[in-house]
Amino acid sequence: MRALGVVAGLLASLIAVPASAQAPEAQQVQKIAEKPYMGWSSWSLQATNYPGVNPDGPASWLNEKNVVAQADVLAAKFKKHGYNHVNVDAGWLGSFDEYGRPVVDAKKFPHGMKWLADYVHGKGLKLGSYLAVGLGLKAYNDGKTPIHNAPGCTTKDLVYPDLRKTNGWDMAYKMNFANPCSQAYLDSIAKVLAGWDVDFLKLDGVGPGSFKGGENYDNTDDVKAWNTALKRTGRPIEFLISWALSHRQADVWKANTNGWRVDTDVECYCDTLVTWNNSVKIRWNDVVQWIDDAGPGRWNNLDSINVGNGQMDGITEAERRSYMTLWAISNSPLYMGDDLTKIDDFGYKLLTNDEVIAINQAGIPARPVDQFSDQQVWYARNADGSYTVALFNLGSRPASVTADFARLGISGNARVRDVWERKDIGQANGSFSAELPVHGTKLLKITPRSAVAPAVVQGTAATPTSVSLKWQGKSGVRYDVYAGNKKVATTTSTSATVTGLTPASSYEFTVVQNGNRSKPVSFVTPKETVTYEAEKGSPAGGATVYGCACSNGSKVGFIGGSGVLTMPTVNVPREGTYLVELSYIDASSSRTGVVTVNGTSFKLPVAGSNDDNWNAPQKVTVPIYLLAGNNTIRFGNPDESVFDVDSIRI
Repeated sequence: MRALGVVAGLLASLIAVPASAQAPEAQQVQKIAEKPYMGWSSWSLQATNYPGVNPDGPASWLNEKNVVAQADVLAAKFKKHGYNHVNVDAGWLGSFDEYGRPVVDAKKFPHGMKWLADYVHGKGLKLGSYLAVGLGLKAYNDGKTPIHNAPGCTTKDLVYPDLRKTNGWDMAYKMNFANPCSQAYLDSIAKVLAGWDVDFLKLDGVGPGSFKGGENYDNTDDVKAWNTALKRTGRPIEFLISWALSHRQADVWKANTNGWRVDTDVECYCDTLVTWNNSVKIRWNDVVQWIDDAGPGRWNNLDSINVGNGQMDGITEAERRSYMTLWAISNSPLYMGDDLTKIDDFGYKLLTNDEVIAINQAGIPARPVDQFSDQQVWYARNADGSYTVALFNLGSRPASVTADFARLGISGNARVRDVWERKDIGQANGSFSAELPVHGTKLLKITPRSAVAPAVVQGTAATPTSVSLKWQGKSGVRYDVYAGNKKVATTTSTSATVTGLTPASSYEFTVVQNGNRSKPVSFVTPKETVTYEAEKGSPAGGATVYGCACSNGSKVGFIGGSGVLTMPTVNVPREGTYLVELSYIDASSSRTGVVTVNGTSFKLPVAGSNDDNWNAPQKVTVPIYLLAGNNTIRFGNPDESVFDVDSIRI
């Protein structure tokens, strides 16, 4: 009876809020995260083993004196370029008060968080804070701790009877939001943060994600409740969730937060801040599935940019520039992790190039033309009609990288500007190429002289009598789709399915907008739809058949290194490019397979789910050139683990 009374009373108190009390939330007009935020964060310095940075043990760098020193440099040298956040990451929490609310570690921050907020605000900066998702184990206090401003509620009401744990480290109890006491508890913490005048909150260890899944690690209710709690304070607090969030819950993240981390920490936890292989390079793959989710109020977060001090960063100058380029063109928040008192000249020029920053702040995320090799072209169409184009050489040898203007929808001459060098290169016609060093980049602004056509036409599915296409362009305008010289579809969308085709036939498709034609693409329709199960292929070298909730109940895993999967008899009636549907499982961030077709190889990175669910297939359509008759398709990667393969369907 007591529990029912508490719930009823608390529900009444939450529902019957006076109009005056609702006013701050209802009248809150300040737009949060309209652009990707910029600033500095403490974690990279806390996480490194670089000599002298953490002299008193792991993460010991964090204290008031060090944060103030970073704020001083941020205000003096970087604020004028847009950097204005000072984010204090994990390590500031000392204990919990009598209501289970967080208390600052007085040894590290003797003046308290409110004093620090006042200090950074006095310099025209904003203060960010950090908490982990769930009820802290110490805050629980045997369930006896009362909840502030929620009569009858204690921490026992916040959890499940079995005290199940949650978050990326299992360091908190999972909260039960069926009980309104849980919302009241988060409301009380949010009021503490607002009372400190905090401007930003990072909620860490959130799932599904952080490489954990299942009921205990489903924190979607936590995220919704935190969103509610922060809004109820009446203070505009930007809300980020971390880390390695699952894209399966993207709609929840978009509706309730201002951004999400797409992968694990960028830091290497080694003698430098980062390394290229662990884990800068993986971002080129991780962010792709999230590109269409980004926009004003919510951004894809690639983690901190550690490009300011070559000696401490642990990467080359070419890698530092590529790192900054990807973050900028992806519209990721730009927050530095370096020691700002030790920024070198090259790093300062990277971090304060206002043309690069303007690309980031414009909020139009770039996307790859394709990712079938280490030489990649990323592009975005800007509001003024120009293109942002980034050339990347992600390979281990110097290489030439070429932007094909026709694929981007550009015909005729175009003006080309080197954004990093801040200089005009001149005119180009048809393409632009650059010789790039290992892990190097060239960042361009390309301005066409004439109207542009639909860009990067791709096939997304095929049946014996249909082919589905998509392309980049503006929705709401008219597009005509041609098969050869015959108009076969008209749409105002940026996708179309062409029907009435003949099985086992080759078609060349073009998309036309206002007389401007895309670069054509050619596909062959299958004679019939055939599915090739992975377990009926030839796994070898450690690749193994496993049961799963897949087609035919099985998949092949442990591909990569010496493990390979060969599908030896993929049969098609005529030569050409087929749209092959790959069913795979990747519960990490993103894994890359090397697909070898009749002796010719290409790279295939796929979208990962980040939720440790190796039982739920995903699908991707891949254009593969096949010969008439039997073909051999092999999946492997001598250098990395590969996704599990369920089947291929042609």
